[in-house]
Amino acid sequence: MEFVEEEEQLGFDSDEEKSELSDDELQEAFAKGLLKPGMNVLVAKAKKSTNNVEGLKQCLAEFRKDLPWVESLDMTNLPAEDLISKADGQAPAGVNEDINADDDFQREMFFYRQAQATVLGSLPLLKKHNIATKRPDDYFAEMAKTDQHMQKIRKKLISKQMIMERSEKAKKLREQRKFGKKVQIEVMQKRQKEKKAMMSAVKKYQKGMTDKLDFLEGDQKKPKDAGQGSKKAANKKGPNAKRKFKDQRFGFGGKKSGKKWNTKESHNDVSSFRAKVANAKGGKGGKKGKGGQQNKRPGKSVRRKMKSRS
Repeated sequence: MEFVEEEEQLGFDSDEEKSELSDDELQEAFAKGLLKPGMNVLVAKAKKSTNNVEGLKQCLAEFRKDLPWVESLDMTNLPAEDLISKADGQAPAGVNEDINADDDFQREMFFYRQAQATVLGSLPLLKKHNIATKRPDDYFAEMAKTDQHMQKIRKKLISKQMIMERSEKAKKLREQRKFGKKVQIEVMQKRQKEKKAMMSAVKKYQKGMTDKLDFLEGDQKKPKDAGQGSKKAANKKGPNAKRKFKDQRFGFGGKKSGKKWNTKESHNDVSSFRAKVANAKGGKGGKKGKGGQQNKRPGKSVRRKMKSRS
């Protein structure tokens, strides 16, 4: 920048000014008709070949240096044995001519096998030169980045993770709200349907189209085992729904008729039998007073006289 400013101070034109001036000159020449096709031809500059003999000799001398292997660590070997191809029963491709360069898998596999062979060959040499190949337990390597920088990165990662967790939580809440709203709508529709069915059943009952009052039971459902019984019990006719409703509302006073009918238990029960009473002497009918005499009822005329006297 200082060199350019010095040139401007000395009166030298910059490249931009030269290009602007050249453009102006070209425009003037084009306006005058001096420019014609074929006048301006780009000529390729010939490449200058340099024969740096000293530099080539220096590079060759570096290549010819007889340094120990520890200083160069160079290995030249063939790729390792292809165990996968051997297990599949295929012929292993170990020569460069057998590798298809366009096959990505085959090419990368060849690189992997060659690196594997290099490692297997270099480990004994490193052990021979007493070079450790395993990191000790108390090894401490200084990080390329400072702890402050890593703290910033850690905070950034934690903030991103928290943002992701919040977004996932909000997404789950939205899904739960959608599902809850759907369930609520289904429940409301079910209630409206039940209400509509109950109103229609009430109207039918009021008009006398049916005598069933099952709709009054509401949501009370009988268990599955209650409906399963013997065929005889199912065929028996019981009270209808109207009778059940009235019994539930007004109560059930009990059975009125048939109380004095004999049953099997009462027929076999003889605890109230008295032989003296059963074998008592006297005529039939009427009650006997003292002395075994039968009480006689007075006649109708006598009863009238007794009544008039009183």
